[in-house]
Amino acid sequence: MNVLIKLLGTLAGMGAGIAANKALESIWSKSTGKPAPKDATNLEDSLPGVILFALAGAGVGAVIHVLTQRTTKNALVKLQETASEV
Repeated sequence: MNVLIKLLGTLAGMGAGIAANKALESIWSKSTGKPAPKDATNLEDSLPGVILFALAGAGVGAVIHVLTQRTTKNALVKLQETASEV
C-alpha cells in the first residue's frame, strides 16, 4: 500500500506540475502579450524575460514539490495509524 500511495503522490505531482506550467504560460502570455519563452537559446526573447520566466517556473515547481511531498507523507502516516487500529 505504501508503494501505491507514493506512486499516486508522484503522479499527482506530475499532473500538478503540468497544470501549473500551462497556467504560468497562459498568465505570461496575457500579461506580456508574447508567448512564454520556452527556449532559452532563442535570441529574440529578452534575457531578463527568460530569466524571470525561469525563476517563476522554478518557484512554482518548488511549491508543488513541497506540497505533494507533504501530502504523500501525511497519507502514509494516516495509513500507518489506521493500520495499527485494525
